[in-house]
Amino acid sequence: QVQLVESGGGLVQAGGSLRLSCAASGRTFSSYVMGWFRQAPGKEREFVAAISRSAGTTRYADSVKGRFTISRDNAKNTVYLQMNSLKPEDTAVYYCAADPGTYYYPSVSGKTYIYWGQGTQATVSS
Repeated sequence: QVQLVESGGGLVQAGGSLRLSCAASGRTFSSYVMGWFRQAPGKEREFVAAISRSAGTTRYADSVKGRFTISRDNAKNTVYLQMNSLKPEDTAVYYCAADPGTYYYPSVSGKTYIYWGQGTQATVSS
């Protein structure tokens, strides 16, 4: 069992930055692929970024490439999402999630992630 708690959301102007954190409980954090997803009002949940267990491989949605960076610190049981050059369309509830899969490339499908946090709201004003 893994419990995930996100933090770091807030209100920021377009062009600004936010850094989201996701703290995980348990001693097996390093055995999970970690991902960030988001859901805007009235829209489906979408993949944002993911990172492999050793942090050697990352994947990003096209909409955030070059602006967002995912990282993890296995010693601290924490995964981060640095969000720069934010746009109003980045406004959403952001969720972190844990995937026990052992594949080389992190999954972009929410179906493979079995543990989810409660989410943190990020709002970007124009």
